Amino acid sequence: MSIQQRYSQLSEELKTALNLNQAPIAISFTDAFPSGLSAPSTRVAAGCRFWQDAATATFVTVAEDHNGCAIGVHTHNLEPTPSQQTDLMDALKVFGDLGYVRPEDLPLIPVLASRSKYVVYGPLAQTPRLPDVVLFFVNSNQSLVLSEAVQQVEAGNPPAMGRPACAVVPQVINTGRAALSLGCCGARAYLDVLTEDAALFAIPGARIDAYAERIIALSKANQVLSRFHQMRRHDIGRGDSPTIQQSLEAFMAS
Repeated sequence: MSIQQRYSQLSEELKTALNLNQAPIAISFTDAFPSGLSAPSTRVAAGCRFWQDAATATFVTVAEDHNGCAIGVHTHNLEPTPSQQTDLMDALKVFGDLGYVRPEDLPLIPVLASRSKYVVYGPLAQTPRLPDVVLFFVNSNQSLVLSEAVQQVEAGNPPAMGRPACAVVPQVINTGRAALSLGCCGARAYLDVLTEDAALFAIPGARIDAYAERIIALSKANQVLSRFHQMRRHDIGRGDSPTIQQSLEAFMAS
């Protein structure tokens, strides 16, 4: 099985296990322009929009493609143009005046530790290379399963991040650990799929097989246990007082 075939299989398994509305996407950083790929087909207001576009197409970006949002250029450690650097300083001044990002907050915002020339986006199912980050658009139920899988793979709980949404990418790459992002007001304005009940969950691509194995197992376990708890709630709600063993016996017989 080729790498692309394996990722296609993994994508379908993850989409089914988590009941995803949008298939997982792959993000990769490289200094070599990937053959066979082209630039994004449209201009975007911010680089985070590429996450949504990557659900249906694979493409490669350079720093200029991220012109709309100097924050994303900064967190992804892309080579900024003078105008992007000016935009960054202007944005940070506004953020500071609003108390949104204070000077003491800046060191806490992840920035990619290394600099690359190109960022490749696309569906996980079509990626021809090992992704640095696999990104999911998730609801609370899907986040639950992903968080439980991360706890088992990493022996720890993933952080829940806020602004800026794009910082989840360097967070995962720099630490080699998964992270949940609640997005930011900018990303929620630029991405149609980042609705009020949606969040972002990112995992390191290098360990995708380990995460996928636990995600699939825990998804099945949650489905079974949810039915058990619903049955037990119904029984207790009607006045019964079953023990766990009695509930288990009734569940197995149902």
